[in-house]
Amino acid sequence: MNKFIPVVFFFILLSSVAHSQDFTYGDNSAGEMGMKKYDKDTAARAVVLNEYGVARIADDVDGNIRVMRDYHIKIKILSTKGFDKGTVEIPLHIYSSSEDDVTDIKGYTTYVDDNGTAQSAELNSRSAFTTRENKYWKTVKFTMPNLKPGCIIEYKYTLRSPGWWSFPSWQLQDDIPKINSRYDVHIPGFWNFNISLRGPYKLTKNTADIEKECFTWYGAKADCSYMVFQMENVPAFIEEENMTSPKNFMSAVYFELSDYTNPSNGQKIKVTKQWTDIDLNMKRSDYFGSQLKKKDQLKTYIAPVVAGKTDDLAKAKAIFAYIQKTIKWNNLYSTGSEGIKKALDDHSGTIGDINLALVTALNSAGINTEAVLLSTRANGLINKLYPVEDDFNYVIAKANIGDKSYLLDATDPLLGFNMLPLRCLNDQGRVMSLDKPSYWIDMVSPQRKSQNSAYDLTLQSNGKLKGTLTTYYMGYEGYEKRKAIKKFNTQDEYIENLDERLVKTKILNAEITNLDSLDLPLQEKLEVEIDAFDNLNHDRLAFNPFFFDRITNNPFKLNERNYPVDWGMPSDDRFMLTMHLPAGYVIDSAPQGIALSLPNQGGKFLTNFAGEGSSFTFSNILQFNKTVYEAEEYPYLKELYNKIISTQKADIVFKKK
Repeated sequence: MNKFIPVVFFFILLSSVAHSQDFTYGDNSAGEMGMKKYDKDTAARAVVLNEYGVARIADDVDGNIRVMRDYHIKIKILSTKGFDKGTVEIPLHIYSSSEDDVTDIKGYTTYVDDNGTAQSAELNSRSAFTTRENKYWKTVKFTMPNLKPGCIIEYKYTLRSPGWWSFPSWQLQDDIPKINSRYDVHIPGFWNFNISLRGPYKLTKNTADIEKECFTWYGAKADCSYMVFQMENVPAFIEEENMTSPKNFMSAVYFELSDYTNPSNGQKIKVTKQWTDIDLNMKRSDYFGSQLKKKDQLKTYIAPVVAGKTDDLAKAKAIFAYIQKTIKWNNLYSTGSEGIKKALDDHSGTIGDINLALVTALNSAGINTEAVLLSTRANGLINKLYPVEDDFNYVIAKANIGDKSYLLDATDPLLGFNMLPLRCLNDQGRVMSLDKPSYWIDMVSPQRKSQNSAYDLTLQSNGKLKGTLTTYYMGYEGYEKRKAIKKFNTQDEYIENLDERLVKTKILNAEITNLDSLDLPLQEKLEVEIDAFDNLNHDRLAFNPFFFDRITNNPFKLNERNYPVDWGMPSDDRFMLTMHLPAGYVIDSAPQGIALSLPNQGGKFLTNFAGEGSSFTFSNILQFNKTVYEAEEYPYLKELYNKIISTQKADIVFKKK
């Protein structure tokens, strides 16, 4: 499983007066303007020349306690690919009675015009606009003017948040390199935070001082901890395929509120909890525990669904299918519900609405089922050192039937029973029960990603191949294939599109089986005619057996990867070609059989050629047996793909007698 171990800071506070140190706005050196590339990363599309932030807990003009954060950044755009850094998005949280806001947006772009003269274009702050994403989030967006390769963009703004309990983190690393990144933090003594550093790099500067009586609120006074987190020459984080959230591995500083003293009455309130505290809070909550206790409210819904079924597994599958079809996911993530009965009646709901309804419905049918809280792959890993309920953003069901447990998610109508979407396959989940303590389980799937293809082709006298392509898609491969087919209004439309995409191949007939039987392999059988050869005037014909799904690019390109390769599930891809030759043709040369393996039985790539005379078979197996490959295994995966690409270039050659 993916792991991260945050470094927790324990500061010795020095008694002194400290001052935040922002860099000068609007000051570009000749060296910065003349920079053509970044010497430490010549492939970089842009580089952060300087980045500064200062955050503090303070009272605003209305006397409300808020977190204030000033942000200032200067970026050198080195190529047109770096223009994406000129579009800025600031996420803002919407609370029940208030929300974050952004003020004092200002910025400019410095560029060299066609006459070689340096020019400056100011950002019009009125061009910034706000988009409401959902009821919890909105985004302020703006685009820097006059973007050109070689330009420098600089902007700054102030973010104000009523969520003082959620002190803003700081991303020291990004997908472009940074020459300097500094974060100054001012926290009054009324608040105590656990502070952690993630990522592989060490801080260049890390200091802590005391500011005397820096915070005053209606007569209550406190000294402040003034802390500096600075990192220089930070490499870009290069994101590759098959990984969980980049924030699991990027260098950053995070803050978790441990406890605070109410400035108005001096009462000390503990925030960092034990898992027993989380359990108790969720069991008592209206959005979680109360929903699970109301299983009787769903009996009238479930009774006809399970009527006539005496087997618990059959009941569970029927209830699962019913919830899948009855409540459509509204694309909102949540761990709780405002009312599962309402979601059933409205036929729409959040993740929490759907899967808590599933938990409750299964329990109402007498099937012991627990809720499992988790954090999705995009949301990141749970920090288990400090239990925080808000770290979770998803909930699923764990049905216990006989001596087996089944992990269920009813949010996707194409997911089979005991199959989770890839977004859920992330480290561990916390099983929450109403009658026993919570515990961790690994978020792994019993399903594999499997494909089994059998091609039976005959070489015609006109040089074309004719025959059948039969493929079975199982597990997650079946899920992906069903999604691809369901994007079209009909199967005929899907086949027409497939016919257009297959190079030099004409589909004569097609048959798809088990499209809606989610627990069975999806079968696709195609009768085809293939123009396999470019030139029919030669006595020798070269044929590559990997004419479909040939691997031409290595997904692993980094010299070194310091984070795991996480497929989400094991995979198995098998292919067999049976070829029949007409009279007058024989096999002249064939590829040698290949047997490549990863260390510790991590996977394999095998090819085999057998046959003589007028027919032969060629088979291929590509198998990955592990879900997660650690960083030290990366070179082996990379080399395996290099060898696969090389092997798949080999042709089978026929010749006339």
